Amino acid sequence: MNYKDRWNEFQTQAHQLVAQMTLQEAASQLRYDAPAVERLHIPACNWWNEALHGVARAGTATVFPQAVAMAATFDDSAVFGMAAAAADEGRAKYNFQSAAGDRGIYKGLTFWSPNINIFRDPRWGRGQETYGEDPFLTARMGCAYVTGLQGDGPYLKAAACAKHFAAHSGPEATRHGFDSRVSLHDLADTYLPAFHAAVKAGVAGVMGAYNRINGVPACAHPYIQSLLREKWGFKGYFVSDAWALHDIYQYNPLTKGPEETTQMTLPMGCDLNCGDTYRSVMDAYKHKLVKEADIRTAAEHLFTIRCALGEFADDCPYDSIPFEKIDSKENNQLSLRAGEKSAVLLKNDGILPLHLSKLKTIGVIGPNADSIEVLHGNYCGTASQWETNLRGMQDYVRGQARVLYAQGCDLYCDRVMDLAQPDDRLSEAAAAAKASDVVVLCLGLDPTIEGEQGDAGNAFSAGDNETLQLPASQQHLLKTICSTGRPVVLVVNSGSGLDLSYAQEHCSAVLQVWYSGAHGGEALARLLFGEVVPSGRLPVTFYRGVDDLPAYEDYSMQGRTYRYYRGTPLYPFGYGLSYSTFSYTDLQLEHTEVTKDAGLCLQVTVQNTGKFDADEVTELYLSKEGADSFTPLRKLCGFCRTSLKAGEVRRISFEVPAVSFYNVSGDGRQFYDRGVWQLSVGGHQPDDRSCALCGSSTLQVRVTAK
Repeated sequence: MNYKDRWNEFQTQAHQLVAQMTLQEAASQLRYDAPAVERLHIPACNWWNEALHGVARAGTATVFPQAVAMAATFDDSAVFGMAAAAADEGRAKYNFQSAAGDRGIYKGLTFWSPNINIFRDPRWGRGQETYGEDPFLTARMGCAYVTGLQGDGPYLKAAACAKHFAAHSGPEATRHGFDSRVSLHDLADTYLPAFHAAVKAGVAGVMGAYNRINGVPACAHPYIQSLLREKWGFKGYFVSDAWALHDIYQYNPLTKGPEETTQMTLPMGCDLNCGDTYRSVMDAYKHKLVKEADIRTAAEHLFTIRCALGEFADDCPYDSIPFEKIDSKENNQLSLRAGEKSAVLLKNDGILPLHLSKLKTIGVIGPNADSIEVLHGNYCGTASQWETNLRGMQDYVRGQARVLYAQGCDLYCDRVMDLAQPDDRLSEAAAAAKASDVVVLCLGLDPTIEGEQGDAGNAFSAGDNETLQLPASQQHLLKTICSTGRPVVLVVNSGSGLDLSYAQEHCSAVLQVWYSGAHGGEALARLLFGEVVPSGRLPVTFYRGVDDLPAYEDYSMQGRTYRYYRGTPLYPFGYGLSYSTFSYTDLQLEHTEVTKDAGLCLQVTVQNTGKFDADEVTELYLSKEGADSFTPLRKLCGFCRTSLKAGEVRRISFEVPAVSFYNVSGDGRQFYDRGVWQLSVGGHQPDDRSCALCGSSTLQVRVTAK
C-alpha cells in the first residue's frame, strides 16, 4: 500500500500522540529544532535538512549537477533518479545517525527541497536552485523530484518540501523586508502553478518565503489556508524560511515582537518556525493571542509527517537501507550521466567534437578550469572525488596529447596574487594558447559570487548579479585568448544566463555546463571528444544585457522570460545544438478541435539524420492567435527526450490535455480560452531566433478550442 493511501491513518496516529502531550510539550514541537518528549518516548527532531541536488551539508554524499542543470536535461526521469538516490542516501545517513543518538541539524528526513520558484530574472543569484523560468517545466521537474524523493512505499522514504511560497525570486540584498508587488494574473499564471502541481503530487511540506506578497508576509498570508489547504487540498506541514518570522518584526516591521508575530502566523497556518520566534508560543497563548487549537493543529500537521516517515513504526522497510548506499558507484554514474545530459551546446562552427588523433597540444585555460567550486553549486554535499574541468581533460587524454594549463586570471579580481601587478597571469595564458592546437577556455561564475545572501560572499550584490557580463578580469582574458588566432572552445560554468555575445562572435564553440556536479570534468571531456553528444536545452532565456530587462525589483512578468519577452534574445529558452541533425515529419492529430473537457493526442516522426547516435529533445508549444497582453506569446505544453541511433526513425506520441488551452485573465481567473491556437512541434521554439540558430523549423498546425 502506498503511503498516500494511509494518510488518514497517519493523521489519526498524530492526533493521538499530540493529545497525550501537555500544551507546553505540543508548543515545543513547533520549532525546527524540536526537543524530545521523553515521557512519551518521542525523540528530538531537527527538521532542517537539505537535498537540492544530492544530500547536502551532512558529510559524504553523491553530488549531482545543480538544479538548473537538471532542468536543462529536459528529462524528468533524470530528476526522479537524482531525488531517489538522495532519498536512499538520506535514509542510510539517518539510520546510522539516529542509532547513535545524533539528531542534529542536517541529520533528519525532512529535506527542504525542491526550490520551485520561477527564475524570472537572470540576475537572481539563487536562480541556480530552480528549474528555470517556465511554469510547465518547473512543475514537471518539481513533481519528479517530489515523487522520487518520497518514494511509493508504505511510508515516506523522505519528505520533500516545495519552496519558497510564493512570488520569491530576489533581490537577495533586501529579501528580508522586500514586498513582491504581484498582479493576480501573474500569481496564477506564473508564480503559483508549480506549487499547485507539487501539492497534487503529494509534497509533504511547503516553505514560506522571506518576502511579503502585496504587503502581507508570505508566512502569514491567507493563501496558506485558503489556497493551499482549502482549494488545493494540501495535507502536509508549512514551515517558515530561516528566521523569516523574525523579519516580520525586525525588517518590515509589522508586529512589535515574537508574540504578536506568532499571533499573525500560527493561526494562519504556519506550523513550524525555522528560527526562534516560536519559542514564544506559550507566551502568546498566555496573553490570549493564540488558541490551544492553533497549537495542537500545527503539532498534528508535524506529527503526521513524522508518522508517515515511519519514525514510530516497527515495520518501516527503509530502516534497513545500509551505509553502503551512500556515494555508491551507481549513484555517481547517475550524476555523471546527468552532467552529460545537462550541457547545452550554444555554438559550434564544426570544431566539435574534437579529434584526439589530430591534436598534439590542448590548452585548458581559465579561472574555472581547475575549480572545485563550479562543480558544487550551492546547497551541496561533500563528494569523495572531484573531477574538475582540467582533471577531466587530463584523465581523458592520458598522454595521447599534452595538456597545457594556465589560470589566466582571478574569478573577478584584477590579479591572482595580492602583491602582483594587474593581469599577473595573462601573459602565461596567452603563451599557453599560442602553443596549443585548440584552447578550452573555462570561464563563468561560481557559488562564491552567485548564490544566496550570506552564502555568496561576493563584492557585488549579496549573491545577485548586477550585470549579465562576465567579470572584467574574465572579459579581458577572453579577448586576449581569442586574439591569439587559435580556435577557442568556451566552456561556461554558471547558474544563470550570461551575455555571451562576444563569445558567440569570436569563439569557435560555446558550451554551457552550469554547476556540473562531482563528475563535471569527466562529463565535459566526454562531450568535447564526442563520446557523448550534447543534448541539453536552455531552461532560461539568455539575454544580451540588462538593458533588455525590466527593473529587477519589478515582479510583473511583462517583458520577462520567453513567454512575455518581445525582443530578440541571444539564446532562446529551449535552445540547444547537437553534433547530429534531426528531422520532423508526418505530424498527425486525432482531431484539430478540442473542448474544455478533452484535449488532444498527437504523433510525430523523428529521425536522426546525422552521423552520431544522440538524444533529441522534442518540444511542444502552444500560442493563442489574436491574444491580449495577458496571454503568453507561447507556452511549453510538452517535451520528451528520445535516444536515436544514427539514421534511426522513431514515432513518438504526446498527450496535450485540455488544461493546456486555459489562460488566466487579468483578475487571476483561469478560463478556457476558446478560439484558434497554433501548436508547434520540433527540437526548439518556433520563434525566428531559434530557427535561425538551429537551421531548422518546427512543424505547426492550427487547433480550435471550441
